[in-house]
Amino acid sequence: MEAVILILGLLVVAFMALGVYATVKVVGAAKRGVDRTITQARRTVEDTTLRAKSYGQLGVGGELAQLRLSLRTSMRATQEALQSGAVEDASLSESLGLFQRLGVHGRELDEDLKRLEREPDKATVTSMLPDLKKRTERITRAAESLRWAARDRARQFADDDLAALNVQIDVEAGALRHWTTEEPAAEPRAAAAPESPDSPVARGQERSGTDPAGGEGAPQAITAPDPRLRTGYPWQKAARPETTN
Repeated sequence: MEAVILILGLLVVAFMALGVYATVKVVGAAKRGVDRTITQARRTVEDTTLRAKSYGQLGVGGELAQLRLSLRTSMRATQEALQSGAVEDASLSESLGLFQRLGVHGRELDEDLKRLEREPDKATVTSMLPDLKKRTERITRAAESLRWAARDRARQFADDDLAALNVQIDVEAGALRHWTTEEPAAEPRAAAAPESPDSPVARGQERSGTDPAGGEGAPQAITAPDPRLRTGYPWQKAARPETTN
């Protein structure tokens, strides 16, 4: 009895521990989902604000907003391309590592641009714009190089797979059309050569007064055939002769 109670107690404790673990996992997943949603919303708001500044604000502020928007757009597009491609192509993991190193420089530049937006000394910021544009162009060019290389690689794999698929389809189509044909019928034997007039058969026919070709020399029948027994066409039945009782 004590063993049964002990087993039941252990089962209760195990179920409670399992429930706590499941609760922690659910709460953690929910928290990550909320954080992801907040981050996405904040990013959307920042992009919208930068886009509005780049088009509606003139001077140094508009140029800085344009640089930040170009940098963020290029880096985000490259990250999505590499992450989605790495799922199917493991060789992109090295490219993804290079992009992470590039992302460090991109975040530093974005922070610098963000601080300069609040800088009251616009003359100093204006003097720094050529260097900032050069840094932004270098980072975005590197990101675009990785992104287009990954896309070209994926397209090349797709073209190779399509070419191999076309070859297999051509082979299968040829196999489907390769049916067994009937052998051609044997050609009829050549007609027998006409016999010589001096042959024994020809001399026998001359004595009997018959023509081998069924010509005028053939003897006439004494009794004419019954016309009722003649059939004009293959599908007509022969008439039966009358019978007498």
